[in-house]
Amino acid sequence: MRIQVALPTHLRTLAGVSGPVQLDVVEPVSQRAVLDALEAAYPMLRGTIRDPATKQRRAFVRFFACGEDLSDEPLDRPLPDEVVTGKQPYRVIGAMAGG
Repeated sequence: MRIQVALPTHLRTLAGVSGPVQLDVVEPVSQRAVLDALEAAYPMLRGTIRDPATKQRRAFVRFFACGEDLSDEPLDRPLPDEVVTGKQPYRVIGAMAGG
């Protein structure tokens, strides 16, 4: 499946892309499958989105699809049909903290 992934500016710069990336993702299309494909296509992103040893999401990174925060959802749960069919992007967002 061809999936569109929107990255935050700093990760687009690191990957050398100017907009959303298109990835070929194996089925079933899950967050894990998308992140595996992203790291395979852009190896410079390995370790920036998730820990390379545990494959867990980094603390200040969030995942969204179809307006829903998927950050704490199981990584192997299938993504919404709108993402799978290319109607909506899978979004990787840099979370903000402060006070």
